[in-house]
Amino acid sequence: MGLLAMLRKEWFTIGIALVILSAKLQPSIGVKGGPLKPEITIAYAAVSLIFFNSGLSLKTEELTSALLHVRLHLFVQSFTLIFFPLAVWLLLRVLALTAIDQWLLRGLQTVSCMPPPVSSAVILTKAVGGNEAAAIFNSAFGSFLGIVVTPMLLLLFLGSSSSVPFSSIFSQLFMTVVVPLILGQVCRTFLREFLDRRKPPFGAISSAVLLMIIYTTFCDTFSNPNIELDPISLLLVVLIIFSIQISFMLLTFAFSTRSGSGFNPADTVAIMFCSTHKSLTLGIPMLKIVFEGYEHLSLISVPLLIYHPTQILLGSILVPSIRSWMSSRQKAVKLSTLQPI
Repeated sequence: MGLLAMLRKEWFTIGIALVILSAKLQPSIGVKGGPLKPEITIAYAAVSLIFFNSGLSLKTEELTSALLHVRLHLFVQSFTLIFFPLAVWLLLRVLALTAIDQWLLRGLQTVSCMPPPVSSAVILTKAVGGNEAAAIFNSAFGSFLGIVVTPMLLLLFLGSSSSVPFSSIFSQLFMTVVVPLILGQVCRTFLREFLDRRKPPFGAISSAVLLMIIYTTFCDTFSNPNIELDPISLLLVVLIIFSIQISFMLLTFAFSTRSGSGFNPADTVAIMFCSTHKSLTLGIPMLKIVFEGYEHLSLISVPLLIYHPTQILLGSILVPSIRSWMSSRQKAVKLSTLQPI
C-alpha cells in the first residue's frame, strides 16, 4: 500500500526516468521524421493541447487579473531577455580563457537570448500551484516578443543575422498558443458547471503531455551524432548549465520574496520558472535561420538541447520543495490576517 501511494505521488518523476531510458534505448522512434512525427505531434498537437487544457481549466477572471499584473510581466521579460543575456555574456568573458570549445560557449550565449518556453514553465507552475495565469501570459507574450527580440540579441552578441520569416513563426505561435487558449476559455463558458462538478485532472493531463515532449527531446539529443564531443567540454557545459539555472532561480526567488516586492508566493513560483526557462521549440528553428550555412551550427545547438531537458528535470525535482514552501508561506499569511489587531 505504501509503494502504491508512492507511485501515485511520484508517477511523474518515475515517468521522466522511464521516457529518458526509452529515448536512450530507441531514439529513432521520437526523432523528427520518425514514427511519432514530433514536428507535428509535439510542435503543434502537444503544445496546443497544453494551452487548450490551460484555457479550459483557468477561470476567466484569473486570466484577466494576470493581464493587469504589469509589474510581474515586466520583471519576467526584463530578466529573461535583458539580464539573462548580459549576465551570460559577462560569464563567457571568463570562460573564454578556458579550454572549453568556443562553439559550445557561443551556444550558451544563444541559449541566453531565447524567450520563455510555451509549455514547461506553465506546467511546472501549475504542478506547484503557483500563478498559472501569469505563467501562461508570460510564456505566450515572451514567445511573441522573442520573434523580434531574439534575432536582435543574437546579432548584438554573436554578430550574425539573416532575415527571419516573422509571418510563419508568428502564425505557428498564434495557432498553437493563442487559438487553443481562447478555444479552451470558450469551451469553459459552456462547460463551467460540469467542470466544477467533475473536476477533471487537468494537471495530470498536462504532465502526461510533458512526458511526451521530454521523450522526443531526448530522442533528438541521443540521436544527434554531434553530441559526441570532447567529454570534458561536454561535462563542463552541463555543469555550467545546471549552475546557471540554479543560480538564476535563487536570484529570482530572492528578488521576488524581498520585502516590498509586491509579489505573493504564487507569483514567485511563476517568476522562478518563466524567468529561467528557455524555449527549445522556438529556439532550434530560429538558430537554423539565423545561423544558416554555419558549419558549426550543430555545436551551437548543443547547449540548447541540453538546457531544455535540464530545466524540466531540475524543475520537476524542485516541485515538491517549492510546493511545500508556498503552502507554508500561504498558511503564515492567512494566520497573520486572522490575528486580532
